[in-house]
Amino acid sequence: MTVAQEFFRKPQAILGSAMLALVLIIAVFAPLLAPYDPYERLRVQPDDLFAPPDAEHFLGRDDAGKDVWSQLIYGARVSLLVGFAASLVSMGIGTAVGLISGYYGGTVGNLLMRLVDFLMVVPDLPLMLVVIAVWGRGLLNIILVIGLLGWTYTARIVRSQTLSIKERQFILRSKSIGASNARIILRHVLPQVMPLIVAQTVLDISASILAESSLSFLGLGDPNLISWGSMLNFALDRGAVSRQAWWFLLPPGFAILWVTLALILVGNSLEQIVNPRIKSHHLFDARRMVSLIIPLPPAPQSLKESQDNS
Repeated sequence: MTVAQEFFRKPQAILGSAMLALVLIIAVFAPLLAPYDPYERLRVQPDDLFAPPDAEHFLGRDDAGKDVWSQLIYGARVSLLVGFAASLVSMGIGTAVGLISGYYGGTVGNLLMRLVDFLMVVPDLPLMLVVIAVWGRGLLNIILVIGLLGWTYTARIVRSQTLSIKERQFILRSKSIGASNARIILRHVLPQVMPLIVAQTVLDISASILAESSLSFLGLGDPNLISWGSMLNFALDRGAVSRQAWWFLLPPGFAILWVTLALILVGNSLEQIVNPRIKSHHLFDARRMVSLIIPLPPAPQSLKESQDNS
């Protein structure tokens, strides 16, 4: 059975893929789906400020009279772009560091791992705030900051797998016939760890989207673009809570939750496929986990055991 066949046999994988595909379609076809241009300046009347949902405005309007539904659709573009781009950056850095430190080891490997340990100890969000404050706000800066600080876990996973793979027979045979280290890493080691890298990258996308939303929520996002995080920032700064304008506050939060949940479902499904040991781990025993919350009846006995007991 191929990875794709096994993936689509999992209900959580199908659900996560459908949820993610819906958001991607909305982001790609945003100009066709959005009834208004969220970047257009409007001449509004006082009654248009924080106007509730109606037939023309599905999710009402904000404090400037702009359509919230159109902002939500266009915000998906920025949030997904940052999530995917930053994850590719972190995947590239983490993969390179993990392969080099795991294959070569020695002083180089130890120095790289000490760097990883240092970055894992430092809280990500405060460090991102400092870097963004120094570099300045902008979409490219946000992508680079999230990508440059989010590769540590990928590096550790790749390193642990590389340490195991480099001791296998086909690697030793490649060395014996004179294959270079670069060829062994690219042709033999990298394909072996690539499934785990892909699974981890999918999970990193959700973390990148949350990081971008956090930065935008704190007012350090790109001021010229609309994202879900900036919508939350505008909603709180402009009095949406005091005005009880739930239509401006809840939709971006729900959208972030929707995409994050979809990516977690897809990423966990891929991880279970490429790492079968997870399935047998006690932390993934569904019956055990549920029984900690709700007492479950004992498993039914076989017919022979029932007759013996009677």
